[in-house]
Amino acid sequence: KNRSGFCRVGITTGKKIGSAVERNRARRVIKEAYRSICLQVAQGWDLVFVAREGTGKKKSPEIALLMQTQLKKAGALANVPSAGDLPANQ
Repeated sequence: KNRSGFCRVGITTGKKIGSAVERNRARRVIKEAYRSICLQVAQGWDLVFVAREGTGKKKSPEIALLMQTQLKKAGALANVPSAGDLPANQ
């Protein structure tokens, strides 16, 4: 947690991930996954995502699902329903 009223996000990719192209792809996938769940994250958290080998080979919805489970374990998710939980407009 931080004392500011907003979340700060950091992404790190080590050289073990691969070439610069692979590291950039891993960062892009992580950024897109975070964008899809950022409204669910409680305010006032500092988050650091570490890319692992194979991150760049996964799709952002897969990564977003993993992020949600890890952030829920850490208590960083607000009680905001996800898009799948909202009732459909009729």
